[in-house]
Amino acid sequence: MNKNGKKAALHNLGCKVNAYETEAMQQLLEQAGYEIVPFEPGADLYVINTCSVTNIADRKSRQMLHKAKKMNPEAVVVAAGCYVQTAKERTGLAVEADIILGNNKKQNLLEALEEYRKKKEELPVHQSVIDINHTKEYEMLTLSRTEEHTRAYIKVQDGCNQFCSYCIIPYARGRARSREMQDILQELCSLAENGVKEVVLTGIHLSSYGTDKDSSLLELMKRVHELKGIERIRLGSLEPGIVTEEFASEVSRMEKVCPHFHLSLQSGCDSVLKRMNRKYTTGEYLQRCQILRTYFERPALTTDVIVGFPGETEEEFEQTEEFLRKVQFYETHIFKYSKRKGTKAARMPEQIPESVKAQRSSDLSKLNEHHKKVYEDSWLGKPCQVLFEERITAGGKEYYTGYTKEYIKVLIPADENYENRILCGILNRDPEGRLLLKRD
Repeated sequence: MNKNGKKAALHNLGCKVNAYETEAMQQLLEQAGYEIVPFEPGADLYVINTCSVTNIADRKSRQMLHKAKKMNPEAVVVAAGCYVQTAKERTGLAVEADIILGNNKKQNLLEALEEYRKKKEELPVHQSVIDINHTKEYEMLTLSRTEEHTRAYIKVQDGCNQFCSYCIIPYARGRARSREMQDILQELCSLAENGVKEVVLTGIHLSSYGTDKDSSLLELMKRVHELKGIERIRLGSLEPGIVTEEFASEVSRMEKVCPHFHLSLQSGCDSVLKRMNRKYTTGEYLQRCQILRTYFERPALTTDVIVGFPGETEEEFEQTEEFLRKVQFYETHIFKYSKRKGTKAARMPEQIPESVKAQRSSDLSKLNEHHKKVYEDSWLGKPCQVLFEERITAGGKEYYTGYTKEYIKVLIPADENYENRILCGILNRDPEGRLLLKRD
């Protein structure tokens, strides 16, 4: 119901943490009586949750702010998030945005709107950007429901203390801080009551959850595992150091936990890892993978890799390529190094040409496609469980699509309504190469 006659449109850029925060801001606006509309001309309010992880993300953030102002010059435009937080010069932002909200201030969206309306004649741009590097406060945003009816991404942690030499995020998000466990459990209970079956625990540096509260990610997982209605627990990106024998042993006994582990790698070469200020060697990383494969049968191991880091020689790149072959990941997300002003890597000599980055990215993408098929083929003819999410059309036929616990995308013919149902069956490929579930 549109109580105040105002229409609001939101646009999210960046990671799953950003997506969670955008959805939480949307629910704040709904509670205040706004009608949520598509990000198109006609809205009275535009909220853009920006990203700053790469130069491209910065550019997209600026483009979306410009687009919002162009769609309706009379609308109120809110610029929020990481790009806002890290922008040293905000006068350019003020041209496109009426309200500027840094991180840890998104919870104050409604108050900022009210303040702006009261003072816009004397203060054309309302800014609320704190020194994020000196706060221990966890920003309290919450969801009562989620746009995805089957899976919910839940933010449980913010900030990072790692200071990898290429990364701007610690400057955008501040130091690592954890959400109160009781708040998380309360939110999950509410979501379970609204039909959510799978939760993904996310954070900027998820592995550090609880280190500031005499707790741990493992303890949180145990508590979530006890909740009724939640049938699957999936983890966001992890640092390899969290994977110990104890961690893997404890997690393997939690039947709700999905055996899908995203262990951040960034390079398969020790000399590059050292320049990146990553806190492990390739040998240590491989050991963590082996631990997971000892406690779980065919777990899906996925990772991130940066190509073209400053000074990366052809030999160093080849070491990374060979390491990826050795580990045999299910999926590798490949990123071309992006120079971020204010980071140590931006000042390093021997910056790699874009053409070299592009070639290396292409080479690893081909390897990723091969590994992905090998892993999926290892499941053919074997039993699995699939949580189906939505109805789609593929090849002129109707299907429901969903994911196994390992996050393999699977289809089933839409001969009945399978939305938000977990089905067991055998995995097969059809003649077009699509993965299908044949029910038991």
